[in-house]
Amino acid sequence: METKGTPVTRRSLLQGLAGLAVMSALPGSNAFANAENTRLFQTNAFEPLFASAFRKPNGSYAFRVLREDGSSVFEAPLPDRGHSAAWHRETGRLVAFARRPGNFAMYVNVLTGHEPLMFTAPEGRHFYGHGVFSPDGRLLYAPENDWEAKRGVIGLYDMTGASPRRLGEMETHGVGPHDILISPQCGSLVVANGGIHTRPDRDREKLNLDSMIPSIAYLDPQSGDLLAHHQLADDLHQLSLRHMAADGHGQVWVGGQYQGDKSTLPPLVASFERDRDPWLHDLPVALKGQLNNYVGSVTASGDGDVVATSCPRGGKVLFWNAKSGDYIGVQEVADGCGIAPIDEEFFLISDGTGGLRFAQGSADYMELTGQIAGASWDNHLISL
Repeated sequence: METKGTPVTRRSLLQGLAGLAVMSALPGSNAFANAENTRLFQTNAFEPLFASAFRKPNGSYAFRVLREDGSSVFEAPLPDRGHSAAWHRETGRLVAFARRPGNFAMYVNVLTGHEPLMFTAPEGRHFYGHGVFSPDGRLLYAPENDWEAKRGVIGLYDMTGASPRRLGEMETHGVGPHDILISPQCGSLVVANGGIHTRPDRDREKLNLDSMIPSIAYLDPQSGDLLAHHQLADDLHQLSLRHMAADGHGQVWVGGQYQGDKSTLPPLVASFERDRDPWLHDLPVALKGQLNNYVGSVTASGDGDVVATSCPRGGKVLFWNAKSGDYIGVQEVADGCGIAPIDEEFFLISDGTGGLRFAQGSADYMELTGQIAGASWDNHLISL
């Protein structure tokens, strides 16, 4: 990887973060049940915290708020495998979602300290593992599958009461909506329609690979009106668009998972703006064949200048210059998928063997920060 200046070590970065302190572990699922514990989550008060679903060494599933070494600040059991989470910093609202085709989600407020609360998608719907809060934290938008109608919808939930209340839904104008975010550039909801039709009674079987049409849809968050709709060229109709991140330059970066012939090596990363055609980002030929045509997570650095895309099936995390769109380097991480920004161009990477690593996006520097033997972090890691 190309190096710019002297690499910053994990220790020197953490020493430079304001208000660094050491927190004691909090036991049990009622870790938020008193005022002293909820103070741990006050803005800028303590060391960086992260959150991820994971499989425990005993084979059960849970969701954890963690430090960079993997130690627990909060943990709650999940009934099955989780995927990702939605977080709203100002209100402290956190929702962890089931992995597709699961229909459960766990809601907790880390500032008010209530017990974790489970809720489900309505009959005829299931979650896709992702969601996003409205800017004021009052609403939750969650991609869902209306499998009988073969269409994607966004479930709209009121999060201001004692428990989440579903208000309705809006069309995603595609099939298989997976990830969702709010564009910092225009305020639109941005939805990655993966294009793959599935049914829960067929588990994770992909039912329309020959006719799939992935797309990126920009929606009005209040009315649900379609503001823009982008598709790739016809020869890329089997590049399922899955995970997204907004950079600091008005673009949304998307990682793809190719469902076609394994000998074909299409671009796996694209960037979008509401009123611009997709920009496909290419890789060195030698590297393209090592990724198994699969991007797992997409994350932008804290300053929005570096984008990281994980390729767990290839054991690599790739880094991109957000402004130029150029590939700038790679780190080798076996089964590394979750990526969360720490500060500016620094990331924490989680893997399927319980490992956590600190990486600098512009330098050939990586450090193991923690390892939980027998555990497996799930695909996504978020910063709190």
